[in-house]
Amino acid sequence: MNTRVTLVAQGSAEILTPAFVRTREYIAKCEAQFTRFQATSELSTLNRAAGAWFNASPEMFELLCEAAALSQETCGLFNPAILGALEHAGYDASMEIVRAHNTEPRAPLTETRAENFQALAFHDATRAVWLPPQTRIDLGGIAKGWIAERAARLLAEYTKVCAVNAGGDLFTVGTPRETGAWEIEIEDPNDAARTIALLRAPQGAVATSSITKRKWKQGAREQHHLIDPRVGLPAATDWLSVTVLAPHATIAEVYAKALLIAGSDEAGIVAGARDDIEWLAVKRDGTLWGSERIKESFYGTTE
Repeated sequence: MNTRVTLVAQGSAEILTPAFVRTREYIAKCEAQFTRFQATSELSTLNRAAGAWFNASPEMFELLCEAAALSQETCGLFNPAILGALEHAGYDASMEIVRAHNTEPRAPLTETRAENFQALAFHDATRAVWLPPQTRIDLGGIAKGWIAERAARLLAEYTKVCAVNAGGDLFTVGTPRETGAWEIEIEDPNDAARTIALLRAPQGAVATSSITKRKWKQGAREQHHLIDPRVGLPAATDWLSVTVLAPHATIAEVYAKALLIAGSDEAGIVAGARDDIEWLAVKRDGTLWGSERIKESFYGTTE
């Protein structure tokens, strides 16, 4: 998934060694299924089938149903049908390749087909999916969260306390014996070596989205991967990162992105769609902004 995945569990090496092997194999299988960077992946096959009904795997069908519901819930701020805009901004290969080859400047993108995702259709009985013609989707972020949660639940078959962190998409089961909660460091988006906040979280999901992690040069312009589907361009936001606590990883991942795109002006409206999330934003000057109840989990900063 072009990111570091960390597996954590409490228990004996005898039990956990095969558990880690099985979980790693599951993650690799899912990555090969959902990646847009392999022509043989199920996602790439689905994109090529746009305009016709596609018989999806159970995993793909479930993830797309979740994506469609969350896209509607966020009024389109989360919208996977931004692959064309990502490629136009220069994110047309795996991130290490994009960064190694400073892409040529292109004309600003003024249109996007992201709204076509609202026309996605499903046939439950046959697990068939219909993408509108010319529509291509990227499931990168939500797929990471989906995989992290299911990988953690797989690991939980061997232990009562475990976690899977897929590049900022974290899902935990149980709580560590020593602390009674998961102590989560929130990285300073301006300085990856510095922790800007510490959270104590119960079991569940935590996801962070940032405009400073996946960025690259396109000619003289610096671009980032967070596309605002309303304009088809990297989002212009007054925040650098948003962390969301939620009961499920897909929800945390989607709302971290939606709130980051929305910024301070619209965050309250976006977050108001749910009463089961808490969020913490880092402003460009390094100060923190968040939901009222996040203060119950937030307990300080460290240099």
